[in-house]
Amino acid sequence: MPSILHRKNHPLRGLAWLTAIVFLMLTGCAVVKNVNALPPSVEAALQRADMPDSVLGVVAYPLSDRASGLRLNADEPRQPGSTMKLVTTIVALERLGTNARGRTDLLAATKPIDGVIQGPLYLRGGADTDLDWGALWGMLRQLREQGVTHIQGGLVTDRTLFNPPRLDVEVAPFDEAPEFQYNVIPDALNLNTSLLGFVLQSDDTNLTVRTSPMLPGLRLDTSAMALNNNVCAKWEDTWQLPIIEIDQGTPVVRLRGQFPRNCARQLDLNLVDRQWATAAAVRLIWSQLGGQIHGADAEGPTPSSAVVLASHMGRPFAEVARGMMKRSDNPLTRLTFLRLGAKAATVGEPTLDAARRTVQEWFSAKAIHADGLVMDNGSGLSRSERITARQLASVLTVAYQGPYAPELLTSLPVAGVDGTLTRRLQGPIVEGRARLKTGTLRNVVALAGYVLDQQERTWVVVAILNHDQAPSRGKPVLDSLIEWVAGQRD
Repeated sequence: MPSILHRKNHPLRGLAWLTAIVFLMLTGCAVVKNVNALPPSVEAALQRADMPDSVLGVVAYPLSDRASGLRLNADEPRQPGSTMKLVTTIVALERLGTNARGRTDLLAATKPIDGVIQGPLYLRGGADTDLDWGALWGMLRQLREQGVTHIQGGLVTDRTLFNPPRLDVEVAPFDEAPEFQYNVIPDALNLNTSLLGFVLQSDDTNLTVRTSPMLPGLRLDTSAMALNNNVCAKWEDTWQLPIIEIDQGTPVVRLRGQFPRNCARQLDLNLVDRQWATAAAVRLIWSQLGGQIHGADAEGPTPSSAVVLASHMGRPFAEVARGMMKRSDNPLTRLTFLRLGAKAATVGEPTLDAARRTVQEWFSAKAIHADGLVMDNGSGLSRSERITARQLASVLTVAYQGPYAPELLTSLPVAGVDGTLTRRLQGPIVEGRARLKTGTLRNVVALAGYVLDQQERTWVVVAILNHDQAPSRGKPVLDSLIEWVAGQRD
């Protein structure tokens, strides 16, 4: 198969030429036969990091000669970090399809009569990846344009596409930071990814906070938050998890910690209960559109006979995948994993169990052994997920030879160019010549994907490093491996 990785090399001038020549001389130029020892440059990087070979699992080989290349600790299950997103994305491209779209519907038990819905308005979530505040406004606008003015039975939010509907309930936060975007546990409704904008602005003496949008009834308390003289860029150093309380049915967000003087920040935070925020947003927008809504709000299923009144469609999955991979978006990936489960689930089967089964079945269908494979939420944001370097390399090999290779490749960060590799792997040897998914946890760094060598051969490369100091000391080790692969030639 012709390489799909090719990108025109940057012109090399002056010192860059010399650098490239010296690098190739030092790292070795010929494609190596199958070996189980690290190249000298990678071994030296490990020694500088003060780490043993045992912390690193590696598989690297050219697709044109898979018997050659490098294997080290290839069959030891390791924490992959966000390189596990490759598995979820590749399986989803095949099992969901490139054009799969999430959908959100507004429904009623019966058609409106004389502009009145005689019962509740149902907001049914269908794993729509693009349901933000603007999309919600657009759906309610569709309803108003049909002449609807009154809703008599409140709002019912339907998250039942997934079982259970709220996987976030009573789940311990990952790394004690539940408020930040990366840690959101999605549900089928996924309104604005369960995030609310908080605008913090200070001068020398005062701090003001508001939300965007400004939801009626929400109270913000800054009395426990002090100002300091830190630089604005370091605001997070003195941030503390806010306390969320309910006062007579009204949420109160009590901010804590410190915030720099003369600083402004807009933070998208997961602080306010998503059910309350959804109902408040619907009521706010509906009122702004000139409508009225009466009755209490609730969560529950939509009647099977309900009438669809307005809809919103998310982007095709092939487009969503680019955001998942280039930004390493955990909530989007977790939502995709749940979509796999929702499609495959039998009656009563938990959605996560069905998703894990789907991945296992895909491995079996592709003749990839799954011994030691552990899928938790599909994003890599987990302490329990495990995969071997050989398994992940096999997944990448199958994907490159499959019909969705172009979609996968366009989703991956490009070395030194974009995504999570924008400022990494720069220089003439590898910049623009590798498409790699990154992985980082507090004890994990990883890289996995495809690299072009000096003869334009595509290599599959997987490198997973598990060590307590991985994020601070492990990245140069992995980068040296990618540079070594990129420098290979006959």
